[in-house]
Amino acid sequence: MGSVSDALKVRQVRVPHGPDHAMEEARDIDWLRAVAQGDRKAFERLYLRYHSRLSRFLARHALQRHQVDEVINETMWVVWRTAAEFRGDSKVGTWIIGIAYRCFLKMLRDTPAAFSPNAASASAAVESAGPDETEERETRDWVRRGLALLPVEQRLTMELVYYLGQSYEEVSRIMDCAVGTVKARMFHARVRLRSSLPGLGGEREPLPRGSTGEWE
Repeated sequence: MGSVSDALKVRQVRVPHGPDHAMEEARDIDWLRAVAQGDRKAFERLYLRYHSRLSRFLARHALQRHQVDEVINETMWVVWRTAAEFRGDSKVGTWIIGIAYRCFLKMLRDTPAAFSPNAASASAAVESAGPDETEERETRDWVRRGLALLPVEQRLTMELVYYLGQSYEEVSRIMDCAVGTVKARMFHARVRLRSSLPGLGGEREPLPRGSTGEWE
């Protein structure tokens, strides 16, 4: 197991920008408009485009695979029913993730046990790794266990930023809160991780003096 410093050097997923990204967003908007008109083929394309992204995100939290599928299906059912309500004040992906976030919170209210430190272990089964990736997988599991100990809102905020590549502004839309609230949750989450990770295994090493705790 590596050090805490190494464990926190998890690279944030970067959402691509540029002409290709603009074309993808335009395509998503076209599909969503078609869905609003009852186009099942366009709905299938949107479903396939976002299923993997939502599945990876939700699998980090839900205890069982059927709960992940339940949230995704509920999310896409809402997309099907409310596509005409999309106003274009956010990206299509941000809008869909926001729906998934609210569906997930509903599941947590209905099934509190769905969110547990044990969920970290469950998600490991979704992410397969070859024999040469054992150490990297152990580090991911170590960080995952640390994330599982965070308050729900802090953990979800970090997951949205670092694993789905959402900006603070996009997360504020998804979570329906101020950008400052997102930043505060990120700050407190990093502080908690710096404190909790050493006790979960690996070297008992503090972050370098003067570090902000930012993940690179």
